[in-house]
Amino acid sequence: MVGAALLDPYEPDPVTLENESGDSVFFLTCEHAGRVFPRRLGTLGLPEAETLRHIAWDIGIGSVGRELSRLLNAAVILQTYSRLVIDCNRDPNVPSSIPEISESTEIPGNRGLDEADRAARADAIFRPYHNAIRAALDRRAAANRATALVALHSFTPVFKGVSRPWHVAVLFNRDRRLAHELAELLRAEGDLMVGENEPYQVSDQTDYTVPVHGERRGLPHVEIEIRQDLIIDPAGQRQWAERLARLLPAAYAEFLRR
Repeated sequence: MVGAALLDPYEPDPVTLENESGDSVFFLTCEHAGRVFPRRLGTLGLPEAETLRHIAWDIGIGSVGRELSRLLNAAVILQTYSRLVIDCNRDPNVPSSIPEISESTEIPGNRGLDEADRAARADAIFRPYHNAIRAALDRRAAANRATALVALHSFTPVFKGVSRPWHVAVLFNRDRRLAHELAELLRAEGDLMVGENEPYQVSDQTDYTVPVHGERRGLPHVEIEIRQDLIIDPAGQRQWAERLARLLPAAYAEFLRR
């Protein structure tokens, strides 16, 4: 890999930006939307069945993001490659950005990587994705457009044998304001168990999009996690996109009133 580009010219671009001209305040991101593997890496030594699991991508969230983009008329940016190649929601300097074990599955193709191997993945996938976010947010700022950053993810209903009861979670780090308003509205739906910073929470070590593009810019932001079994099919994906299209504007309105 030293001296060679990771991606061949005919392989998919690592980032897709859709509906940038949409007039919504919301800017949607999907760091784990895709499960593509670069040809040069094969499937990192994994059988095909493992590449379909949550360890490889956030099941269902890309479709939710695209439908939510349509309903809100909001920009959405999606990452193409599997999180096992490089996690686009981790700082590349954090060891877990290229995991040797995910959940309880060993990733043979990620063992023993040197600095050049890691840099090739960051240069091919991580940096283009975040450079595209940065550039799009810069264009919005230059046009004096208000922006609220919404990072969309999904989580597995069972992790290492432990069931997770939450239907949806809102995550935050230093600024909980928009996340809390959305959590209250989700609870008011009456049919949801809502987590706040569970089963995950945002930190500088475990996340990148919210700390870098949200907090550092001073943008209102929230990370949303939806349980995968609720968005595994088109009907569930539409239902959750419709729910968020109702609640996100109301949460943002409450945020502005505070």
